[in-house]
Amino acid sequence: MTRLRQVDGVGRTPVVRIESRVVHGYRRAFRIAGDGPPLLLVHGIGDSSAAWRTVIPDLARTHTVIAPDLLGHGHSARPRADYSVAAYANGMRDLLGVLGVDEVTLVGHSLGGGVAMQFAYQFPEKTQRLVLVASGGAGTGVSPLLRGATLPGAQALLAALRLPMARLTVNAVIGLLARLDTVVGLDAVDLRRVVSALPDATARAAFIRTLRAVVDWRGQVVTMLDRCYLARAVPTLLVWGTRDSVLPIGHAYQAHAAMPGSRLEIFEGAGHFPFRTDPRRFVAVLEDFLATTTPGRFGVEDWRVLLREGRPAAVRRTEAPGYRDQLRLASERSAT
Repeated sequence: MTRLRQVDGVGRTPVVRIESRVVHGYRRAFRIAGDGPPLLLVHGIGDSSAAWRTVIPDLARTHTVIAPDLLGHGHSARPRADYSVAAYANGMRDLLGVLGVDEVTLVGHSLGGGVAMQFAYQFPEKTQRLVLVASGGAGTGVSPLLRGATLPGAQALLAALRLPMARLTVNAVIGLLARLDTVVGLDAVDLRRVVSALPDATARAAFIRTLRAVVDWRGQVVTMLDRCYLARAVPTLLVWGTRDSVLPIGHAYQAHAAMPGSRLEIFEGAGHFPFRTDPRRFVAVLEDFLATTTPGRFGVEDWRVLLREGRPAAVRRTEAPGYRDQLRLASERSAT
């Protein structure tokens, strides 16, 4: 069963509900709206399903939209647990199972893009399409702020940032950066929103554990580059902003080269949150992608053939500059 009706009357704006289910003893909160083929929206690190609130109503006119709060985020439980991308992918599978959703199109932002790719790798039979928005896992580069947040003492610093004087200082700096039209300033408002959403020690601890599972002081430690060719039967859309200060635009071209047949949509002037910078365009791009592609179909024998052949030669002929170096570094530090 893959249709969950959540529409408030014919022709009206779909109602967005915040619900939860207990899975393996832990509360899993999520937003749900609409009626139709299911869309799973997976947010980034430190964020929550609220990140998608400007696009959920429009997408819900034609789809059942499910936007979970990842474990350790938003209104979901924050246990001392496994916060790896593989564990998050398992959690998404289990939540969908509880909701009776068999197959889904995944839309993942930042860390959520890595979770979406991991989901497709672990559960290809459940994956209809992939939409990766400023996704993690496409290179080693990442914001120095996030690299620094993996160092000892970061949790105490995050706590200090919530003190009144510190918050005033941070707000003043962010305002200045935004007025100067800097790349960092473009994303700073949303990054401040993410940090402000860490209300207590357990939330901050979950944030640090999640971050350290994918980033260290040198950069990203988890990659999709060495195995994303396995998703070539899955229609894939990549969306990136040219002024992304968290995960650079070069990662978009590397991912595009590594995924034969993928589409790449560049949002000129947007930062790390293109779906918030221009929600109307994002919805239009996503709806066009959904309307002009058919769900991928998983075949066990096709999977075996892809694994035996390895990364196809076609990718090597079209790869972006520096891709081989990134692949070598990524393969050395790849998640299993």
